[in-house]
Amino acid sequence: MDNGRAAERGGSSGEEKATGRVEAFSDGIFAFAITLLALDLRDPTIPAGSTLVEGLVGEWPTFFAFVTSFVTVL
Repeated sequence: MDNGRAAERGGSSGEEKATGRVEAFSDGIFAFAITLLALDLRDPTIPAGSTLVEGLVGEWPTFFAFVTSFVTVL
C-alpha cells in the first residue's frame, strides 16, 4: 500500500516537472514576443509649436496597434 502511494507521488512529481518546463518555455516565448513589440515603439516627431499631448494624440493608431498586439500576445 505504501509502494502505491510512493509511485503516485513519484508520477505526479514527474508530471509537475514536465509541466513546469513547458510553462517556463512558454513564458520565455511570451517575453521575447513582447520585447519585439516594445522595440518597435519610437519617439513621436512633434512639430515645433505643438505640445506633447498633441503629438501623442496624433500617434494614437500606433499606440492602439501596440496595445492590441500586447493583449493578443498576453
